[in-house]
Amino acid sequence: MNGVKDINIEAYDYPLPDERIAKYPLPERDASKLLVLKDNGISESQFKHVGDFLPKEALLVFNETKVIRARLQFQKATGSRIEIFCLEPEKDYQVAFSAASPVRWKCLVGNSKRWKEGALSKELDVGGVKVALGAERISQNDQYAEIEFSWKPENLSFASVLEAAGEIPLPPYLHRDAEPDDRDRYQTVFARYDGSVAAPTAGLHFTQPLIASLREQGFAFDEVTLHVGAGTFRPVSTETIGEHAMHSETIIVRKSLIQNLVARFGKPIIPVGTTSTRTLESLYWIGVMLNEQGMDLRPLHVDQWFPYDEHAPLSSPEALKLILDYLEKHNLIRLEASTALMIAPSYKMRIITGLITNFHQPKSTLLLLVSALVGDRWKDCYHFALEHDFRFLSYGDSCLFLPKN
Repeated sequence: MNGVKDINIEAYDYPLPDERIAKYPLPERDASKLLVLKDNGISESQFKHVGDFLPKEALLVFNETKVIRARLQFQKATGSRIEIFCLEPEKDYQVAFSAASPVRWKCLVGNSKRWKEGALSKELDVGGVKVALGAERISQNDQYAEIEFSWKPENLSFASVLEAAGEIPLPPYLHRDAEPDDRDRYQTVFARYDGSVAAPTAGLHFTQPLIASLREQGFAFDEVTLHVGAGTFRPVSTETIGEHAMHSETIIVRKSLIQNLVARFGKPIIPVGTTSTRTLESLYWIGVMLNEQGMDLRPLHVDQWFPYDEHAPLSSPEALKLILDYLEKHNLIRLEASTALMIAPSYKMRIITGLITNFHQPKSTLLLLVSALVGDRWKDCYHFALEHDFRFLSYGDSCLFLPKN
């Protein structure tokens, strides 16, 4: 594994004063600063000018996931407040959100010791309809609780209930409650599919006029879906990254995107965000698994260390074509899988050639991903950003990394 598991996370620390963390977004999405690393030189611009720096014929890949109102607050008769944080459904996302009562979700429970038994309940208004929402803990393990939600009238969808009852789950490092403006601003303008508990924040800088302008400049767009889990905020707390358990997330990719990637092989592929990066790179490894384990492989899951094992050589087009063969064989128009892919230094990118992203937390797996792409130049970029008053993390400024080939 080329020593990747022995990487010491302390090497990916940097000083981040709290005042440099953007607590609120700028009034205009594309007015954020843009740091550009290109040909090993660092420059500063505004995100609205990102098209001036993108390589010709670049394909930008968005993550269409939509942040759900995952935080539910209940109050017991004793006065104790219990927070239930919805992580992911027990079944398919689309089924879970369209389902009538009841549904079961994997959840985190805040103030759990105050909720020993019995069901929680609350009253709410869903489009003018009075709704009684209940929550019952079915089971509990070290990682999450299984919660069954039920409501009356029972024919309402869980999506509509959650929209009325829940709160936007802002990142914990913002140290504030969600406000009405966050419903719009902690959501990309291209968000489409419910499922994330955190925004794919690189996409927050885009506006519809900017996307239209980039299309006019000749840049192409495509989409993937990776539903971002709460694990994205979990820093690496172990001394070496080999001891860190990478969180698993659901990915959904249309057949047409994979065909597009094959057709555009050799041209620039620029994911918007680390979630799009992990999705695109996971496609290569799914192709490798199909090559090694056959076309009847199910479920499709990329383990965090799988890329670091020995595998027979396989080009990116070959890997992608194997996925297309798999979809044809099973009569599917989209690929559904899960990934726990750990992208860390020594990893070789198979699909992407650059990256649009934000500034990430110290000692995070996201910073490891950036380092895998640009090497130790990440230190120069982050030092530059700190020296030039860039704003950090989810509501902060942006980067365009275009490493030399």
